[in-house]
Amino acid sequence: MDPVFKLIEGEKKRQSEGLELIPSENYVSAAVLEAMGSVLTNKYSEGYPNFEGVPGWKEDKIATEILPNYRYYGGQDNIDRIERIAIDRACRLFHADHANVQPHSGAQANNAVYFAWLEPGDTVLGMSLPAGGHLTHGAPVTLSAHIYNFVGYGVAEDGDIDYDDFEKKALECDPKIMLVGYSAFMKIPDFDRVAEIRKKAVEKFGHEILLMADMAHVAGLIAGGVHPNPLDHGFDVMTTTTHKTLRGPRGGIILSKGNVASPLKRPEKTLANIPILIDRAVFPGTQGGPLEHVIAAKAVAFGEDLKPEFKEYAANIVKNAKTLAAELMNYGFVLQGNGTENHLILADVKKSFGFDGKVYERALDMVGLTLNANAVASDKGGAFRPSGVRLGTPAMTTRGLGVDEMKTLAGWMKKVADICVKAGNEDKLDDYKTELDAIREEVRALALKFPVPGI
Repeated sequence: MDPVFKLIEGEKKRQSEGLELIPSENYVSAAVLEAMGSVLTNKYSEGYPNFEGVPGWKEDKIATEILPNYRYYGGQDNIDRIERIAIDRACRLFHADHANVQPHSGAQANNAVYFAWLEPGDTVLGMSLPAGGHLTHGAPVTLSAHIYNFVGYGVAEDGDIDYDDFEKKALECDPKIMLVGYSAFMKIPDFDRVAEIRKKAVEKFGHEILLMADMAHVAGLIAGGVHPNPLDHGFDVMTTTTHKTLRGPRGGIILSKGNVASPLKRPEKTLANIPILIDRAVFPGTQGGPLEHVIAAKAVAFGEDLKPEFKEYAANIVKNAKTLAAELMNYGFVLQGNGTENHLILADVKKSFGFDGKVYERALDMVGLTLNANAVASDKGGAFRPSGVRLGTPAMTTRGLGVDEMKTLAGWMKKVADICVKAGNEDKLDDYKTELDAIREEVRALALKFPVPGI
């Protein structure tokens, strides 16, 4: 056996016997795995399927239409139908006029939107990384930060967006894009207020401003109806990954409002034409051939997300997260925002117990609980020694864990925190291996009661 397959089996065992707390990870269904591993990986499909002149193109019957396409290779009949299904389902999930399902990742999706709307040197107003924003929202180490000018806004004492800071900067920096999005933020944004701020900025600067939402973390909550949809509140574009709370394959999509037409002709750069501009920005602007096996898996996942039981799943994610947050606070954990309104929890373990997030991440790994060290607002620890940890409930909820298990989990996390206090640093954790192994056996026993889908 090729050693790669032996390692895959090892990863299956790790996932089955542990509990996944990383909020950006989830488990896909057997059907999604099957689509990902299909013969579609053999096919090149640069370009797009054709929508023009298709009556009711957002209906399921689009799957059976045979139309001329905008591809650069032949043999696309099956590919076009699959991609149309993915687009149609995404539009229905998120009330969008158009969906580009080709981005390879959420970062690629964001970069394509920037490329579609901005000129080099234009300004984007987005959440700063220390406040909970994402790397692609202006971190200096990224390519986009070398091309565009990013201005960051922060969060208030209560952990919510500092809307006064947001408005002040919006009326100072002349943004071409106003971006609401994050990777470590526990509140529900006030999309209507941001839309009102956009109006004021447009009146002041006299040009169109794109309202963009990066909902990579909460897209499943939006699809499940437990989180507001920015596209219903005046936003022009929404990007998201297709894994995380959506339970699809790793990848990205771009949803937009506006005209849907052929991407072959360059349209006028207006908000009304943003879907066409985005299509051109994805291919050929920022990507080559789409990964059609991944697009098929996206289509399958979106079909699952449209089912009534997905709404129950989304509600249970939030219920579990709120329960886990409350229990952690009872054990003395300091949480940013004093809890959560979504699936994600950010704990300041440095303030809570005196050790940093990396020590805690390793100690929890030793007992089969996986999360990630993460900076908190105004963190002094740096990327590799941050003060906090980030965790969430999407994957555990997929496996069927509920509020009772969340309480058990919080108790284990406190026990591990107490061991970290005694150890003092990461190098001394092995001195407490017996205590950690005992917790590990309890974690394994619980995990095996809730099998991982598709394994």
